[in-house]
Amino acid sequence: MDNINNNNTYNRIHFAVMAIESGARKLNISGKEMHDRLKKQGLIHRRLINRYEDLHTQSLDWVAEDICETLLNWEAEK
Repeated sequence: MDNINNNNTYNRIHFAVMAIESGARKLNISGKEMHDRLKKQGLIHRRLINRYEDLHTQSLDWVAEDICETLLNWEAEK
């Protein structure tokens, strides 16, 4: 059972990293800046990690577009 949990955690983290990097390229910013901005909004866990089951079935380009749009909308609201 631990191996299954470890694989699931790895898959979620790997997916989040790929989405962060792809989003950063779309916004023409560094991966660190993207990470920091997503973290500040709580989007890494609330969107990428917790919604992994829904999001990982989409294309990486779609996920990057979605996370960028969400980030910019959430930042504009605050």
